[in-house]
Parts: sequence; C-alpha cells; structure tokens
Amino acid sequence: MHLFSLIGGVGHHQGAWRRPNSRAEGATSLDYYSDIAALAERGTIDALLMADGLSLNHTHLASGCFPHIEPLTMLSALAARTSRIGLVGSVSTTFSEPYNVARQFATLDHISAGRAAWNIVTSGHGEVNFGREPLPQHSDRYQRADEYVEVVTGLWNSWEPDAIVLDRVNGVYADAEKVHKINYVGKHFQVEGPLNVPRSPQGRPVLVQAGSSGTGRSFAARHAEVVFTAQQTLAGCQDFYSDMKARVRAAGRDPEQVKVLPGVHPLLGSTEAEALRMEDELRHLIRMDIGMAWLSKQLGGVDLSGLDPSKPVPEELLPAVETVQERRSRYEVFRQLAVEEKYSINRLIEAEVMSQGHLVMVGAPEQIADRFAKWVAEGGADGFMMLPSYLPEGLELIVDGVIPELRKRGLFRTEYTGTTLRDHLGLESLAGPDGQ
Repeated sequence: MHLFSLIGGVGHHQGAWRRPNSRAEGATSLDYYSDIAALAERGTIDALLMADGLSLNHTHLASGCFPHIEPLTMLSALAARTSRIGLVGSVSTTFSEPYNVARQFATLDHISAGRAAWNIVTSGHGEVNFGREPLPQHSDRYQRADEYVEVVTGLWNSWEPDAIVLDRVNGVYADAEKVHKINYVGKHFQVEGPLNVPRSPQGRPVLVQAGSSGTGRSFAARHAEVVFTAQQTLAGCQDFYSDMKARVRAAGRDPEQVKVLPGVHPLLGSTEAEALRMEDELRHLIRMDIGMAWLSKQLGGVDLSGLDPSKPVPEELLPAVETVQERRSRYEVFRQLAVEEKYSINRLIEAEVMSQGHLVMVGAPEQIADRFAKWVAEGGADGFMMLPSYLPEGLELIVDGVIPELRKRGLFRTEYTGTTLRDHLGLESLAGPDGQ
C-alpha cells in the first residue's frame, strides 16, 4: 500500500500544541521540519504533503499552532536534507498563475532529483487577500482549474524528452526544434510558452488532488494521479474508490495509474488502553468555545449559539450541499455526520478539532495495521494519507509501530526501490534519456 503523511504545525489536533513537550516554539523552523522528514524517510513513507492557507483566521491564533509556512519554500529546503521521500506542495489554482507555478514545481523536481508533486487546490477562502470579492463560485473555480492544469502540463511538456543535446563541440545546449511554444488561449489564460526550465527528472511532477464533490471527482478523473479523500466508513471508502476508478476509466485513463488515499487520523499507543488515554488527554486540551466557532464555519456559517451542544444540529438549519461554496466536499462529510449519524454538536466539534472530518483510528499499532490492511484488501483504498495527532511523536509511533506491522504482512515496502516519487507510486515515468 502507499502511505503519505500530511505535515504542518505540531500536529492535526487542535490541542496538540498545548502538550508540555510539544515543539510549538520551533514550528516554523527548518530543523523541526527536517526532523519530521528524516523520520518519515526512515519509515520509507511515499511522500510528505504540506497543505496551505492564504488567509489568517484570528480564531486559530487563540486556539491552535497552525503557522502556514509557504509549502514550496520549505519543501525546497527539505529537498536538500532528504534523498528519497516525495515532496508534495499545495498551490491554489484560484490565487496564482500557471506559468509561475509550472516553473516552481519543475525546479523543485530538479533539485529533489524527481520527488516533486503538486497538490492542486481550488481554495475555499482567501479572496480577501487577492482582490476577489466574493470568492468565485465552486463550479467557476473548477473551470479555471481545468484550464490551469492544461497550461501547466503543457508547459512541462514543452521540452521533448530528448531536447537537451549538450553538444559542446558545436555549442548546442538544446535542440530548438524540440522545445515548443504551447500558444494556449482559453477563457482564463493566454500563455505562449515554452517553459524556461528544462523537462524535469520525472518528466513532470506527480499531480495530487483532494476534492471529493462530484465536480472535484470529475476533475480528478481527468488530471490526478493521487486522490486524497475524507471518508468516515469502509463502505464510504468503497463507494468513493469504485466511483473514482470508474470515472478515471471513463476519462480514458488507466485506473491503476490513479491512487486513492483516504485521510486517516491515527491516534496510537503501545496498547489500546494507552491510546485511549492519549485520546482523553488531547480531548481535555480542546477549547470548546473555539471548537464551536470552527464547527460553525465548517457547517457553512450556521449559527450554533443557543443550541444544546449535547444534541444534534437540527437538519433544517443546514444548507443544501450544492449551495455551499467553501470546502463543499468537507461540508458534505459533516452534514452526513450531523444528519445521518445524528452526531451531537459536542461530538461534531471533536470531529472538527481532532481531524477536520477525517476518520480517527484509535488503538495499538497492530489494530491500526489491521484496519489499514482490511480497507485496502476490501477495495476501499490504495493506501492512506495520514494526519498524525501530534508531531513528531505521533509520526514516530506510526514509523516504529504501524509500519513494521504492515511489513510483517508484506503490505508495505522495507526499503525504497526507486529514486523518484513516480517510482514509489508505480506510476509511468515521463522522463527522457538519462532522466531528462
């Protein structure tokens, strides 16, 4: 199976930074991220993913340690301190330009020797800092993203695999006939090209996408090579998995070349009892008033004040999924928990501040490995996007606990057998001669 880990701050639980031994003081430092990367690489994890945010929520200042380090800058630094692990950066198609992004990721792929990936996000907020008020509609953001990816991949392909000839005798670096303008003209972009960075070691960086709405799934089927989703049950994962693979096939692509990774929040202890104690410890570090504000935003801005937090949110207060413009697929997860599973407001708050709607797995390493194995064997996943509760210790428990269990069962690599992220994922190499 394939394992990615999301990194950022000192963990994905709202209260993780309040632990006495957390490294919150160094959560913006290269040394801190280097320690996490070294740990993940020791575990032969496929890749690290850095999410991003383009605005500052003052509620987060009061409650959590989530410094939004710019991903490509940090990943470029980590490229020099690692040798095998994949490096996935999140960049918005709504608040950036394709030529710049194509250059940045091509450069990351070069300096990492073929380990770069782009997590394509359309952004559910950030317009206040980019001169766009209001945020473009959900469908409009995906239309722009479609064009955006066409431009970026066109630029990456503007150098043919054998364009570089390095003829020192005749003074020819590259064959100009094999470096092409793309002359892209669309609704949102006009880009002449070619890219001024040569074809990168992977041919092009891996494309990752995390939208699970119907529009997001169709977009992923056309473009993505790794799909990250939030699901709460094996049945939900199986439905998403089969639907995603069918959409990929209908788009004329090979489903085996698209890896589906549900997000999982593993909360580990050496025993189940120890894991449950840790869960309780973290629960007591939650500020419920802040959690209420987070949940309100996650539910499309519903006013929860005055409601009994021990009871479910009345369904009539929740907007229809198709009317929600910010983070629609994640809203759908929470709406389902509220309406179908009848989660109380308090329980929904815990789901938000612990894992932002991803499945929480609590237990000993053997138990987590059992569930990982079951979900892959029963058609729910190709692997998992892990969101450790607290970093770096939570990741260390995965590397030294869960991964050895998976290796015993022949379900995870014992060493890296390739050098690029495409190698790790078993994806087709798009590089030319000698990796160019």
